[in-house]
Amino acid sequence: MNRRTTLATLTLLSLATAPTMGPAIGQEKQHVSFKSPAETSKYTQQVNIDVGDVPNHIVRAWEVHRTYPNAPPTFNGIKLVEEWERGIGDRIDGNGDGRFYHVYVMENGDKFFTRTTNTVQSTPGKLNVLIVGYITGGTGRFFGMQGNVRGSASLDLKTGFNESQTDIDYSMGK
Repeated sequence: MNRRTTLATLTLLSLATAPTMGPAIGQEKQHVSFKSPAETSKYTQQVNIDVGDVPNHIVRAWEVHRTYPNAPPTFNGIKLVEEWERGIGDRIDGNGDGRFYHVYVMENGDKFFTRTTNTVQSTPGKLNVLIVGYITGGTGRFFGMQGNVRGSASLDLKTGFNESQTDIDYSMGK
């Protein structure tokens, strides 16, 4: 293949793939990292059901409400006002896994939603949680939002202590 044929082939391939790359190029990735302190994170509902097969094996369901009154994180230029976390888990002696669903409510009323899985490790006096998941959708200006969620949390179910660190990488759809 001579140089002219190679150049023509590369040009045609570039032109053929350009239309499919347009939306991807226009979707700039954003990164938001924020803490949810225990003072603004409250369990609103929770239930533990004893499984009965081995000691300390429970199935757990809960709801946590978080607010962001001071220096709230912003997404797409809009402040986060509150977050609702609803989850289910399977624990033996505090260790196990589960699934969370989050509703993030913005100051203008728009929302976006995430689904995450978690792994919980029990240590003396607290539970440590690692979280990973993705954005499942949104409303209003967040319609078409896509991205990934990573995080960690520290919990004490006896006292209701719950604080977390969340990292969200996202892009806005067209």
